[in-house]
Amino acid sequence: MRTSGTAPRGLNVVATALLLGAIVLAVLVWLPTHRLVAPVVILVFGWVAMQSPQVAEQWERGIVLRLGRFVGLQGPGLFWVVPFVDRVSSWIDQRTITTSFAAEQTLTSDTVPVNVDAVLFWMVHDAQKAALEVQDYSQAVSWAAQTALRDIIGRTPLADLLRGREQIEAELQALIDSRSNPWGVTVSSVEMRDVVIPVALQDAMSREAQASREKQARIILGQAEMEIAHSFEEAAKSYLHNPTALHLRAMNMLYEGLKEKGALMLIPSSAVESMGMGGLMGAAAMRQSTLTGDQASSDLKKEG
Repeated sequence: MRTSGTAPRGLNVVATALLLGAIVLAVLVWLPTHRLVAPVVILVFGWVAMQSPQVAEQWERGIVLRLGRFVGLQGPGLFWVVPFVDRVSSWIDQRTITTSFAAEQTLTSDTVPVNVDAVLFWMVHDAQKAALEVQDYSQAVSWAAQTALRDIIGRTPLADLLRGREQIEAELQALIDSRSNPWGVTVSSVEMRDVVIPVALQDAMSREAQASREKQARIILGQAEMEIAHSFEEAAKSYLHNPTALHLRAMNMLYEGLKEKGALMLIPSSAVESMGMGGLMGAAAMRQSTLTGDQASSDLKKEG
C-alpha cells in the first residue's frame, strides 16, 4: 500500500480559492498595462492541469476523496481528478501478499512452552473497506494472525500440535479470515513452517519413543513364540499316530544339521535305536570321512 501526501482538512479548498482570486486579480489589474500577464496565466493553468491525471498500476486501486468524502475507486490505468478538490488518499495493492508471523514461548494446553513460525497468504478483495474501515489493514492483518496463532496454541495439546498440522492450519485460516473479512481482506492459506520445543523435552520424547518401540518389539516376539508353540502342538498331534512321519522328520533334521561343515550333533542312543537311525549315522560318517580324505589330497597336491 502506498499513500499520497496528506494536508490539513480544508487546506485544498483554501488554496484553490486563493489561486483563483490571484488569477482574477492579475487579469483585471495587469492586463491593460502588462502584455506578459497572458503567458503567466497560461503557465498557472497548465500547472493546475498537471495535477489532474493519475495512473494506477494493473494491480492497484486508487481511493479518491472529494473534499474529504469518498467518491469512488479508480484504476487500473489513467484516470482524472479535479485539482485541489479531489485527492487520492491511498493506493490499495490487490495482489496476494505473504506475511510471516510467530508465537514465541506460548504455552500449549498441557503447559509446554513452544515457538511456532508460520506464513500467511492473503489478499484484499474489497479495496473500499480496506481503505475506509481500518487505519492500516496490513498491520491489522499481521496482529490478527499472531493473536489467532497464540489462541490456537493455547487450547491445543503438544501431541496434536506436532501431528495434526493440517487441521490446525485450517482452524487458523478460518479464525484469521473471520477477523479480517470486515476489513475487505480474505485469507488464502496458512502454513506452519516450524514448531520448536525445549531441548530437554525433545530428549524425553526421544527416550519415550525408543521405549515404546522396544515394548512393541517384545510384544511381537512373544506373539511369534506363541504361534510357533501352537504350530508345534499341532505337529505333535499329527506325529502321535504316525511314527513313520516322525522318523522322516528326525532324519530330515539330522541331514540339515550334518550338511554344514564342521557341524557336531549329539543324539541320544535311545533315539538311534527307536528310530532306526544307525544306518543313517553310518552313512553320514562315511560321507564325512570321504570329504575329509578328498580335502587332504587336495592340500598335498597344492603343497607339491
